[in-house]
Amino acid sequence: MMQKRQSLMVVAGFCFAVAPALAQHPHGGTAGGTGGGAGGSHGPAMSNSASDHGTAAGTPKSSASEPTGVLSKNTKLDTTLTSKLQEKGLIPAGTDLKTECSGFKNLGQCIAAIHVSHNLDVPFACLRLSMTGTAAPAGTTCPAAVSGSGKMSLGKSIQALAPKADSKAAEKSAKEQADADLKEAETNS
Repeated sequence: MMQKRQSLMVVAGFCFAVAPALAQHPHGGTAGGTGGGAGGSHGPAMSNSASDHGTAAGTPKSSASEPTGVLSKNTKLDTTLTSKLQEKGLIPAGTDLKTECSGFKNLGQCIAAIHVSHNLDVPFACLRLSMTGTAAPAGTTCPAAVSGSGKMSLGKSIQALAPKADSKAAEKSAKEQADADLKEAETNS
């Protein structure tokens, strides 16, 4: 009986230790795999060096997958990914990826939104407002339906901002592109 109890405690301890790592793979995928499913969460897990982060300067302590924390801790990943996205014409020169991705659930979600913005010619600022649930600043030209209406998934944001687009196909394509970008950037950083 005692041995069975100790075994259960070991298994429970293992589950608590592994849970944060599994949270990086919300769809059971592996690094470089494609995500899907509800909530718009996706993307490969960061390698230990990328996901092991603390508090970013001037920001509250971030969760294990929050982009600002990941990029602040792994500056080489930040530089590599930023350069890659600039080379592809997805973000303008001088863009601070930490700032652009602030408020997103994870880095993969932000990079997928950047791809959707480019692929569907939807303003990234509007996608960011929609997906982070942030109220639009004065003078913003984003539709009222996405400004401050609570966090929306990538698919719902696409539906709101590009109603004529095939949101499922656009979301899938953007997630695959984001996964590939992240995998390449992790390999090169």
